[in-house]
Amino acid sequence: MARISVKIFPLHPDGTDCTHAVRPSGKPHDADSGCAGRRNYAVVCSACGPVGEPHGLRVLAEPQQSAHRDHHKAALTPASR
Repeated sequence: MARISVKIFPLHPDGTDCTHAVRPSGKPHDADSGCAGRRNYAVVCSACGPVGEPHGLRVLAEPQQSAHRDHHKAALTPASR
């Protein structure tokens, strides 16, 4: 069985992935990079795809990431008798 990963991806205002180096404010370090800055953070599961709606702050996406990961762990745990 393949290992499932649940990650948080930063997004540009248009919803595309942001892989640019940014300041704590979410604005790009390099103004010439073409990066519009980070607007949201999406939780994405390797098995299920996007989980819920994107969050405005990474810290708000982390509980959803943990809950979804725990959901998969619970599904793999055999029921006790």
